[in-house]
Amino acid sequence: MKGKVLFLLCFLCISVAMKAADNPVIKISTDNVDLIYKVADNGRLHQSYLGKHLNHASDIAYLPLGTEAYLTNGMEDYFEPAIHILHNDGNPSLLLKYINHTENQVSTGVKETIITLQDDKYPVTVKLHYVAYSKENLIKTFTEISHMEKKPVTLYKYASSMLHFNRSKYILTEFSGDWATEAHMKDVPLEFGKKIVDTKLGSRANMFASPFFQLALDGKACENSGEVIAGTIGWTGNFAFTFEVDNKNELRVISSINPYASEYSLKPNDVFRTPDFYFTYSFNGKGQASRNFHDWARKYQVKDGDKDRMTLLNNWEATYFDFNQEKLVELMDDAVELGVDMFLLDDGWFANKYPRHSDTQGLGDWDVTADKLPKGISYLTETAKNKGIKFGLWIEPEMVNPKSVLYEKHKDWVIHLPNRDEYYFRNQMVLDLSNPKVQDFVFSVVDDLMTQNPDIAFFKWDCNSPITNIYSAYLKEKQSHLYIDYVRGLYNVLERVKAKYPNLPMMLCSGGGGRSDYEALKYFTEFWPSDNTDPIERLFIQWGYSQVFPAKTMCAHVTTWNKNASIKFRTEVAMMCKLGFDIKLDDMNKNEEQYCKDAVKNYNRLKPIILEGDMYRLVSPYGSNHTSTMFVGKDNSKAVVFSFDVHPRYAEKTLPIRLQGLDANKKYRVKEINLMPGANSSLPGNDKLFSGEFLMTVGIPAFTTQQLHSRVIEVVAE
Repeated sequence: MKGKVLFLLCFLCISVAMKAADNPVIKISTDNVDLIYKVADNGRLHQSYLGKHLNHASDIAYLPLGTEAYLTNGMEDYFEPAIHILHNDGNPSLLLKYINHTENQVSTGVKETIITLQDDKYPVTVKLHYVAYSKENLIKTFTEISHMEKKPVTLYKYASSMLHFNRSKYILTEFSGDWATEAHMKDVPLEFGKKIVDTKLGSRANMFASPFFQLALDGKACENSGEVIAGTIGWTGNFAFTFEVDNKNELRVISSINPYASEYSLKPNDVFRTPDFYFTYSFNGKGQASRNFHDWARKYQVKDGDKDRMTLLNNWEATYFDFNQEKLVELMDDAVELGVDMFLLDDGWFANKYPRHSDTQGLGDWDVTADKLPKGISYLTETAKNKGIKFGLWIEPEMVNPKSVLYEKHKDWVIHLPNRDEYYFRNQMVLDLSNPKVQDFVFSVVDDLMTQNPDIAFFKWDCNSPITNIYSAYLKEKQSHLYIDYVRGLYNVLERVKAKYPNLPMMLCSGGGGRSDYEALKYFTEFWPSDNTDPIERLFIQWGYSQVFPAKTMCAHVTTWNKNASIKFRTEVAMMCKLGFDIKLDDMNKNEEQYCKDAVKNYNRLKPIILEGDMYRLVSPYGSNHTSTMFVGKDNSKAVVFSFDVHPRYAEKTLPIRLQGLDANKKYRVKEINLMPGANSSLPGNDKLFSGEFLMTVGIPAFTTQQLHSRVIEVVAE
């Protein structure tokens, strides 16, 4: 009997092995995660597994086939497809079968897998690309669609990624808001049906919804526990995330350009490449997912991700549009006094026929306003250089005011409906970047300024309006291409800027966080999360963006918003990102001014930890009167803890903050820094030695019951 059982087991193993040999298994792996595809007997590709790395290759044969990987429209599936295509003959169906796959070692720790699928009735090819970053446990995926039909085919849907899950529960964390309330987090259980997070705004696409999400599996994920997928799309335009739970409680997640009003006519032999979708899978909560993204972004994606960031003083809140040459030079002296690296001149320096005295006119006319700046930008760059600081400049080259010379001369360059009254958002309209002539013009804004003023060291590139009046004179009968070709036109411009000025840092600004995606960050060193610089609101906004973006990509300025908060509180909130000031020294007393100068010195000393280290979100501002975030150097020898008491209640019980990321066996000296002049620390245990184990297990009593109180605590191994 035992012999028969053994024989049957051997036969089963041989059968499974033979079947596996006939039907390819494609394994896309990082250090901790496997994404496995199998080819069915009918030649169709299925996602068999997505989860923790499987260490025993023999086990893979026993994985279930799973759900078809890149589901198509018009066949037997009843739910949302990844791709919808209309052929020349009016047939809307597509059935994709496996042809082959290739693997390519891109660099150490980075491997690309390309799976080629083709329809069996029409000459349509779909290539699924997966780039796995081993150490960072992140996978990038995108799709290439092409065909050899006689005439163009129409693409109605074209997903960058389709992922499948079969778990008991799904909890989505979305990041939504509005101007000045960006990236607020909300958990939403996913039940039967569809949940769509998308945008239709075009240029300032992320004003209401940020292009990233977290998905917890089998229950709620916390900072340090639970299984969670974090994903984001690299597309500086309309995007859509579709989460659909079917009748079997299986979930599909489709990430794509928003197909809304974007049917795309694809010519024979042309390739439609979707944007990149990036995701990481953490088995240790949201914090680890964030650190995966931060490490990957600094190493592989963000412009100058391995380089320093400049501190700055911006003139906007000090002057708004009301300035002249002399005022700006005085503010440069403030920058020198503060000890920052750069002075940034904001909006209001350009146009002569319609001088830029407000946001109602002049946008698009990039000649220097003669009566404001009679000696031009070159005088300002030279003055800044003589004072030992850099000079940066604000531009908004994609936009135009109707009251401008550009609008009068080139109305055909403006996105507008030819037979309707024009609608203005913030008194402006959007230039048509699908038009190569407009691309040349937008590039020339940067190129002319740099040619005439080569000492400009930084641009703040703004984009304040969504696309309204949606019609392109250039595209004519292909109006549904506008949303896509606008973004591609923007990328063409940014590629040209990057090619000619590879070392030029730029801030990605869009009325605050209206643009925040990793494709744009290939060209920008940082982005502006929000126009709201109230430090309390910024604690929430920065907490949201930090889920996907590292500190060095987020600009935070000290301003006069919320004067109920001390200059110390406002500065220490900003120190958790790329620090800047937007304030006049005259608005501060001597102690406050001295504090800011000392804070800049401390920030410069702590930059390697804050901008390059591991971030640990220790206490959330959501549901608490306190919050704390910690940064730890990669060698665990230094760390810095930021703690904030927002509005604690009278006699509230406060708990110690348990640190993370330290070496349990090392001894660390804990010391409060960044104190106001003449103040002494009241931190219990200040300047004492503790083991890493104690600090992570017991913690430090950094919170207080004081209103709007903050602390910066340096932790150094000895």
